[in-house]
Amino acid sequence: MTSPFLSDLRAQGYVGEIGLRVCDLTGRELFALNPERVFPAASTIKVPLLILALAWAQAGRLDLESRVTLEATDRVSGAGVLHELGPGLALSWRDVLTLMIIVSDNTATNLVIGRLGVEAVNDWLTAHGWTETRLVGKLQLPPGQRNAAQLRGERNRTTAADQTDLLGRLVRGELLDAAHTALALDILERQQFRDLIGRGLPRAENGEHLYRLASKSGELDGVHHDVGVLYTPRPLVIALLTGGGTDRRELPGNRDVNLLSEALWPLLSALGKVYG
Repeated sequence: MTSPFLSDLRAQGYVGEIGLRVCDLTGRELFALNPERVFPAASTIKVPLLILALAWAQAGRLDLESRVTLEATDRVSGAGVLHELGPGLALSWRDVLTLMIIVSDNTATNLVIGRLGVEAVNDWLTAHGWTETRLVGKLQLPPGQRNAAQLRGERNRTTAADQTDLLGRLVRGELLDAAHTALALDILERQQFRDLIGRGLPRAENGEHLYRLASKSGELDGVHHDVGVLYTPRPLVIALLTGGGTDRRELPGNRDVNLLSEALWPLLSALGKVYG
């Protein structure tokens, strides 16, 4: 399918790489641009972590109301709030999962990874066919705490194809029961970083967004991702992964992110319509 999406971006000076896939809720592909291209996962790796943790909760392997104590050694830099708080805080696993998504908390993410285990996460990904998505290890660790793969320079990775398949299967109820599916989508709907897909959400006259969005963004130097379920009249499952951006400024003033959102929304608006 040809689209002005990429040509508009290039005309505006965006030089980065792009992987984009948009599907309907049945999994039917509506648009794709390099969907199999592998990118550093950044914080989109937190989506499979959320779903697997909830699968463990559903199976009785993880009690969402049990408490985990935050230790000083757990705290890592980057996104989130837990690294700003003192040790000894007792959080429920439900709180940990929520913080991992809604403020992209890296400390919370590492608690989840420690509970699930890297090998178990990757075995689960492989079993479901998401072979290009891999968890290498915990986030933002100092060199002395990194594992061998991280010391070799390997990074958590994913593709737009894997992300849309994962989210599509989630929203169709193929990965979790109804209660845990609803919880996963509720947490994703409360994400506070909405600078890519969420930036262009149209509003009603009263200022309310016209469409719900359950999403997770991710960011590294020159890398800007957003994946989610957008409830347009024809609901869409979207994964936009990018790399090689040249604007190193923080959000929300990052020019690359603004260009990506501006180019994406005409496409989403067209694909999200119901005809006849």
